[in-house]
Amino acid sequence: MSEPIRTLLLWCPDWPVLAAEIVDGVPATGPVAVLHANRVVACSERARAEGVRRGLRRREAQGRCPPLTVVDHDPGRDARAFEPVVAAVEEVAVGVEVIRPGACALAARGPSRYLGGEEAAAERIVEHVAQSCAVESQVGIADGVFAAGLAARQGRIVPPGGAPEFLAGQPVEALGRPDLADLLRRLGMRTLGDFAALPAGDVLARFGFDGALAHRLAAGRDDRPLAVRHPPADLTVTADLDEPIDRVDVAAFAARTLAERLHERLAGYGLACTRLGIEAVTAHGQELHRVWRHDGLLTAAAIADRVRWQLDGWLSGAGRRGGGPARPTAGIVRLRLLPDGVLAQAGLQPGLWGETGAERERAHRALSRVQGLLGPEAVVTAVLGGGRSPADQTRLVPWGDERLPTRPGAAPMPGEPVARPGVASEGKPARTGGRRAGLGPPVPPWPGRLPPPSPAVVLPTPLAARVLDATGAPVVVSARLAVSAPPARLTIGAAVGAATVPVGPAVPAEIVGWVGPWPVDEWWWAPAEARRRARFQVRLADGSALLLAVDTGQWLVEAIYD
Repeated sequence: MSEPIRTLLLWCPDWPVLAAEIVDGVPATGPVAVLHANRVVACSERARAEGVRRGLRRREAQGRCPPLTVVDHDPGRDARAFEPVVAAVEEVAVGVEVIRPGACALAARGPSRYLGGEEAAAERIVEHVAQSCAVESQVGIADGVFAAGLAARQGRIVPPGGAPEFLAGQPVEALGRPDLADLLRRLGMRTLGDFAALPAGDVLARFGFDGALAHRLAAGRDDRPLAVRHPPADLTVTADLDEPIDRVDVAAFAARTLAERLHERLAGYGLACTRLGIEAVTAHGQELHRVWRHDGLLTAAAIADRVRWQLDGWLSGAGRRGGGPARPTAGIVRLRLLPDGVLAQAGLQPGLWGETGAERERAHRALSRVQGLLGPEAVVTAVLGGGRSPADQTRLVPWGDERLPTRPGAAPMPGEPVARPGVASEGKPARTGGRRAGLGPPVPPWPGRLPPPSPAVVLPTPLAARVLDATGAPVVVSARLAVSAPPARLTIGAAVGAATVPVGPAVPAEIVGWVGPWPVDEWWWAPAEARRRARFQVRLADGSALLLAVDTGQWLVEAIYD
């Protein structure tokens, strides 16, 4: 059995309270309590002086301290606020493991050797954290993380081999297992020493695996190695230019040199770049920033091309859309490249017949070039996702950005059963959703979603229409989705809120087939955004097919099928 590692643990008292002060500005000097599930999980020193304790319910805590400031527990806030503290510790010693927000540990051997002993190392780390982050902390040193954590609460250095004796006098609540501690007290065991004196086999049989692990900790047999974190390497490259650059050809030369430096630095760590951030600072202090993404691996030439294109777009200042920034008011004096997305370098599988993907790469370069001149929104592609209507399932994203749908769930894929429009319906809503047969994992069902096939054209603005029955009376859909009569004729008018779009007949056209309705009742809990519709697929006598919708009694043409 390996011996416990000599561990130095830094602990920041009442960290959730302090994090609330750092992030949200809540004064930690006043009575403050952090609550989770309506119970106090941390409180300030002044709140403790008023009788507030961990585990109290909110009403009881406020009864003991009426001016108590209540803050919701936010683990993300605690972790973000603790990151500068960990970085400050890493400036003094390496190999830091974050136990939880507010506590971090590292092996004591290294710092104690080059800082002149364990006590000197503890003082140096506490002082450096206080100077760098303005945070008070305490350090404990003992054999094992568990004993070091308890020693840190007392600011003690436990001698080597003295962890069992130190732990023996600690209460059983120090295990951090309230149920087990309550049971041990009812069995007459008050301290960790009483618990550690029990035979290990009997503890396993009575308390299970978690009880056996707690028994090992109580006996000072904490031989878990530290899971140290490794600080990320600084991969950013920066070039400070002697003279401001306002010409594209000079900027291109600087861009190539900087790109080669970045590629060499990435290669030194065995990494490759897939998303590149380009920053420029002008002589007047203006800061420019743009992120380029590539679904392959950016080579040195590819990095140089994108930097040159971006600088060309900035310095030319021409062709901007939507009132974007024009040409900088001064030349560029600093360039910085930030590899925002990196992954392990691996060779790409070549094609079996020639340069597979060469045409795709040329298209990518051309579209990226257009973006460099006109901005990222100048070239967009469609991403299919989930939703109940064709317009909801489509999202336009700039070329090169992550192709993530707005809503979860993929659009229908080839091979799914399709329900072609043109088949007469009896007015029964169709069933949708479920698992694709043999085509991967299930997707969200989206009740009320239209069945395949998807329309070829989704109109940006729906067109007003009239649907009549065989007698010339308007077709009405009731609140119970009952259709007053089979649709027989369709007349398409102007677009709702826009000019007329010539997509259909201006005179009544005969409907030879229809299917529906598919009801949608969305956002009913938000009256301002609520929408209740019924959709139909219809086929006209000329062979065209349309997607119609009824919204508050008004028929609309939403999409066109091939």
